[in-house]
Amino acid sequence: MATSGTAASATAHATSVVVLDRGNNTTCTINLHGATVVSWRVNNQEQLFVSKLASFDGKKAIRGGIPFVFPQFGPWSFGPQHGFARITRWNLERSPERLHNGDVEAIFSLMDNEFTRSMWNYQFRITYRLILREKELHFHIGVYNPSKDLSFTFNMLLHTYLKVPDVRRCQITGLHGCTFIDKTREGAIYQEGREIVTVGEWTDRIYQHTPQEHVITNVVSGRKMRLQKYNFPDTVIWNPWIDQAREMSDFGDDEFPNMLCVESGHVSSPVILLPGTAFEASQILQSFKCPKVTHDENELAKKNRSIKNKQVRDVGFWKCFDLEIQS
Repeated sequence: MATSGTAASATAHATSVVVLDRGNNTTCTINLHGATVVSWRVNNQEQLFVSKLASFDGKKAIRGGIPFVFPQFGPWSFGPQHGFARITRWNLERSPERLHNGDVEAIFSLMDNEFTRSMWNYQFRITYRLILREKELHFHIGVYNPSKDLSFTFNMLLHTYLKVPDVRRCQITGLHGCTFIDKTREGAIYQEGREIVTVGEWTDRIYQHTPQEHVITNVVSGRKMRLQKYNFPDTVIWNPWIDQAREMSDFGDDEFPNMLCVESGHVSSPVILLPGTAFEASQILQSFKCPKVTHDENELAKKNRSIKNKQVRDVGFWKCFDLEIQS
């Protein structure tokens, strides 16, 4: 753990950055501007994409990492796109603290203030707890309505930018049979027919009523990311591709092949929060690598079609036989 107690609070106030350090070059860095996770390294390997042109001026949303979207997803007539949470300075509620098992946690919070009420005149309180484990990053979110009289509705989403070697060779599971809103085709609604979803063009889709787990495979590297979620019924898949990338001032024209957004959210329908009640949601990201196998092992795996969760690639010979990572 890099800092603790009063020292951590002072450092966070001075630099706007909080670092969780588990050791073994496994760290998580959070910018208090938007409580944006701007880096997550596992054994010194970066898991998240941040654009080389991202703005860190404390005004604009940070292009990359994991921005926190609230209370609106998409364009908003009352304020900025995706709401105000990702452009507001959050509080460090609890400084990074090492738990008995070696994991490191920190808690962030956001409450209504003059800035938020100028757009959205409701009382609220959000707590955002992050836990850094050996190969996992845990997100626990609570939204509380302290009002005695007024209900409010909101969208919420974790806008996760994954760093990938080539988005065209990534595979996403857990979307087969789900309906999705295709924002690249004027909001037309389709049903996903593919067992494994790939991205080869401008993609901006809201998949509805998705299962609690997705696995994203980087075919080039053999690395995988398991995403597990609770109380996030939607999954957004986004990549701007070349034409949309050129229209963004904080995104390089040549960066789209190296990122893939897989976003857990509650966006296709709003959450309704009654007075004095709370909403909770969570997400776990787990990074792991499928070991290389020999040619003989690859041939054996091809013959044994009953192996659970078998994934075989002819070139490079990666395997993943229901690999479980023990934390």
